[in-house]
Amino acid sequence: MSELIHRIKVFVFEAAGPEPRYLLLRSAQGIESLWGPVHGTIGFGEKLEHAIHREVLDDTGLLQPAGVIDLGMPTHWSFGDEDVIEWTYGFQTIAAPPQLRLDPRWAEFRWASFGAAYPTLELDADRAAIMRLHTILRAA
Repeated sequence: MSELIHRIKVFVFEAAGPEPRYLLLRSAQGIESLWGPVHGTIGFGEKLEHAIHREVLDDTGLLQPAGVIDLGMPTHWSFGDEDVIEWTYGFQTIAAPPQLRLDPRWAEFRWASFGAAYPTLELDADRAAIMRLHTILRAA
C-alpha cells in the first residue's frame, strides 16, 4: 500500500521594477544542495492557501503576499511506496527585503532575474514552473 503525500512549491517573486525578481533558496545539505523555490508538505486537513502562507513565513519570514498565483501544473511522482503530488504557486511579495529570516534548513538565498534564475534551477519541473510564472507575469 502506498502513502499519498501532498507538497507545495512556492516561487516567491517581487515585481517592483521593470522585470520581476525571483527568490531562490539553497538547501543546507552541503555540496549536493540545489537552488530552488520554497517547498514543504501540506498538513492533513490543511488548505493549500494556508500551507503556502505557512511555508513562506516559516522558511523566509515574509508575511502576507500581495497576491498568490496558481500555476495550474501539479506534478505526480512515485518513490518507493510513496506517491507525491506537488502543487506549484507563485507568491508576490510587496518589496524584496535585503535580509530574510531563513529557516535552518536553508543555507542561503538570492533574488534573481528570470535570465539568471532559470538556468540555476536544476529540476525540470522547477524550470517549467518558473517559465510559466514568468510568462503569466509578462502577459499581465
